[in-house]
Amino acid sequence: QVQLVESGGGLVQAGGSLRLSCAASGSIFSINAMGWYRQAPGKQRELVARITSGGSTNYADSVKARFTISRDNAKNTVYLEMNSLKPEDTAAYYCYADGVRTVLRDRYPEVWGQGTLVTVSS
Repeated sequence: QVQLVESGGGLVQAGGSLRLSCAASGSIFSINAMGWYRQAPGKQRELVARITSGGSTNYADSVKARFTISRDNAKNTVYLEMNSLKPEDTAAYYCYADGVRTVLRDRYPEVWGQGTLVTVSS
C-alpha cells in the first residue's frame, strides 16, 4: 500500500520560512506528479504547487516567487520551501501524488497525505 508522510509544519512568524517534506513509500515504481494543496479554516482546498517527474512546475499565483517546490525522484520525496510567509498562508498542507505505479503493477490514480499544519503569526 502506498503512503505519503509529511513533515516540517509548525508555527512561524510572518516573514519567516519553513520547509515541508513528503516521502512516498510502498514499493513504488514511478510517480507522475507530486505536489501540495492547502486548506484554511472555512475555505476550500486549493493547489499550492505541483511538480511532474520531469521537473515541470506550476504554482498558485498567491505563492509565486515565495514558495519553491522540488523533488527527489530517487527518494520519491517532494519538498516545499516556503519563504516570506504571511498570515494568510496559515492552513493545513496536504501532500499528494498522482499516477502512482508500484513494482507489483498496482496503480493508484491519487494518493494523499494526512496533512501538516502551518501557522503564521502576525
